[in-house]
Amino acid sequence: MAIKLIVLFFTPLAAGLLVYLVPSTKESTFKLLLVFAGSFLFAITVTHILPELYQQNQGVAFIGLFVLAGFFLQQLLEYFTSGIEHGHIHMHDHGHHRSQHHQTVSALVLLVALCVHAFLEGSMLAKPTAMSFGQDTDSVLLGIALHRAPAAFALMTVLASQLHSKKKALPHLLTFSLAAPIGLFVSSYLVESEVLSDAGLIYLYALVSGNFLHISTTIVFESSPEHRFNAKKLAVAITGALVAVASEFMI
Repeated sequence: MAIKLIVLFFTPLAAGLLVYLVPSTKESTFKLLLVFAGSFLFAITVTHILPELYQQNQGVAFIGLFVLAGFFLQQLLEYFTSGIEHGHIHMHDHGHHRSQHHQTVSALVLLVALCVHAFLEGSMLAKPTAMSFGQDTDSVLLGIALHRAPAAFALMTVLASQLHSKKKALPHLLTFSLAAPIGLFVSSYLVESEVLSDAGLIYLYALVSGNFLHISTTIVFESSPEHRFNAKKLAVAITGALVAVASEFMI
């Protein structure tokens, strides 16, 4: 579990700190990275996580309900995050008409919503044997890491602008980086203490799978405004999916 904790913590932390080295990034390049991460996460969800969930549990109707609930839970969270968890960088700066207190509260609401999402992602990696993953959670961990990196960079970019200080944004990045490891630690503890049963864990996995479906499809489809064909983005998306499928056999 130590490796998972390290990856979950340092990946978003390092990505968020890149804002000091790369103050701005070319939008087209950033979107292509997002498309790759989104396609990878989507492929892992539909080819690895969901099949295992349905195969290992007879209450398939309830699994579907939790996947659906997770999908709409993510939609609710995005009301507060403006899509930062899938790399959207929205600046909401209204100049001097916005008080420092309002900016701080807004930043905290954004952070709490992102941490809820990250906490659930971390919990996804607890007791992989409940889904017949065995020890093979590397592809799922990689999918989460690829997704959290642009989210952390976007978070720092937005908060540095909103709080008018990269230094003030650092504690928010640190908290966000800790959320997923805490989710993994808490869910693992609940399983080991038998507070959370295998059935309960499977429903938790289904809930997070719904989150993944919402985030990944949003990334891929929103990358093509007005659904215009873009060969480069399609190629990147297909590459991301193929890498995810290949990781099932290689990792």
